[in-house]
Amino acid sequence: MFAVIKTGGKQYRVVAEDVLTLEKLAGEAGDTIRFTEVMMIGEGADAAIGAPFVEGATVIAEVVDHSRARKVIAFKKRRRQNSKRTRGHRQHHTTVRITEILAAGQKPAKKDAAPKAAKADAEAPAAAAPLFKAPKGKGDDLTTIKGIGPVAAGQLNEQGITTFAQIAALSDADIARIDEAMPFSADQISDWREQAKALAK
Repeated sequence: MFAVIKTGGKQYRVVAEDVLTLEKLAGEAGDTIRFTEVMMIGEGADAAIGAPFVEGATVIAEVVDHSRARKVIAFKKRRRQNSKRTRGHRQHHTTVRITEILAAGQKPAKKDAAPKAAKADAEAPAAAAPLFKAPKGKGDDLTTIKGIGPVAAGQLNEQGITTFAQIAALSDADIARIDEAMPFSADQISDWREQAKALAK
């Protein structure tokens, strides 16, 4: 028996023991997730089609791992304006294993491993610890650095980077950490570091 579920704005055809990579869901490895937005369940003449969802149908899955996709680089340049911008993005993913497909009225073969199981469209899990420890006192206006806008400045602040001096003091290893964890490229961060050295004086 198969089912069609909706999660992360996409539809997936699943059967028991399928392993899927989905948009990020809440929960740790080993947690149970229930997908209640089931659009179709069953096979052949016994198939039930929802309008839009099949009432009472549930697909149960187990969280296998969290990961991130390969970085996508977006480069924008304005001709004759001496302006260019590079942005990177790595999408968060969750890998799950389908354990059961339940029609209306059916009960799972075993109890959920974790009562804190997330909903299918899941809220984001608790934020991880910031990459750096923010210094005391008022931070600098990071948008003064060319290439850092209000959104990027907010993301840097969340990771504990609040001053020009911090950016100027970034080591190559620090830049690699930021490149891995945030949507900025190493070349972009290195350029910010050079600008920050002048502003930090």
